[in-house]
Amino acid sequence: MDVEFDPKTGCLTAIIVPVPGKLCGLFGPASEYVIPWQCIKQIGEDIILVEIKEDKFLKKE
Repeated sequence: MDVEFDPKTGCLTAIIVPVPGKLCGLFGPASEYVIPWQCIKQIGEDIILVEIKEDKFLKKE
């Protein structure tokens, strides 16, 4: 997981979560979810709850 922030304000703007590829993440297309900070509803020890539409935030590389 990575984060994106606004360098002018220092505020978080998004979290970036890798999407596992095929076969333990070693093969298949590399992609990631870029989740805007305003979509995050709750952060816990083992889970982050978000409210998004998957196809809108899946970014292929």
